[in-house]
Amino acid sequence: MAKAPIFDLSGRVALVTGASSGIGDRWSRILAAAGARVVLAARRADRLEKLKAEIIAAGGQAIAVAMDVSDEASTIAAYDAAEQAFGVVDTIVANAGMNSEGLATDLAVDEFDQLSAVNIRGVFLTVREGARRLMADNSKEKQHGRIVVNSSITANHVSPGLAAYSASKAAVQQMGKVLARDWARQGINVNTICPGYIRTELSGDWFDTEGGLKQINGFPRRRLMEESDLDVALLYLCSEASRAVTGSSFTIDDGQSL
Repeated sequence: MAKAPIFDLSGRVALVTGASSGIGDRWSRILAAAGARVVLAARRADRLEKLKAEIIAAGGQAIAVAMDVSDEASTIAAYDAAEQAFGVVDTIVANAGMNSEGLATDLAVDEFDQLSAVNIRGVFLTVREGARRLMADNSKEKQHGRIVVNSSITANHVSPGLAAYSASKAAVQQMGKVLARDWARQGINVNTICPGYIRTELSGDWFDTEGGLKQINGFPRRRLMEESDLDVALLYLCSEASRAVTGSSFTIDDGQSL
């Protein structure tokens, strides 16, 4: 199991969307290593079962649930399964997302709609259902609700060819701030992490191409980030240590947007 920084999440139940690959896979392992019981949620159930087995083999606790974040019924069913196994989810990590590259003039409207359904509606459905259940579980008194939304530096930094993706990430960043205000008196903290460029399945082989290498060389430190660079921020925002932090957006990009 991945080694976690010193944050104790024992007793917490964390649901991670998009857990079947990339950052979601990493974050699920880190949360489990810190003591949380983790609900692995994604559409690719076969991958989730493998991740679940590895977490359990390393001494963690996890279940796998098939979840399409763009579908309300699927989202509700995932939370039902989580509660049946572990109890109420108090730590929600809205990580699921998809990308679409290329000029806006070449982007099919169906692809735009699919991206919006996953990246925007998917975040909304995930955090709304989690918040409803937290409130029903007396989060106002417990003050234990934690929601972390995974956005991107493209929400605030112009990246050519990523108009739809950037717009979706800016949308969920603002959504997080508004929901933080809406739920401030309900004991639920909502914060956003905006990572820089990382080599993941989502980025594909782009960074091995001439254009990708040129992009890397344009960064101040001429390198990509590692997934592990986000570990401390995630654990902090999911822990009791962040009790006074809500409505914040954290850019962690190794200076790529400077």
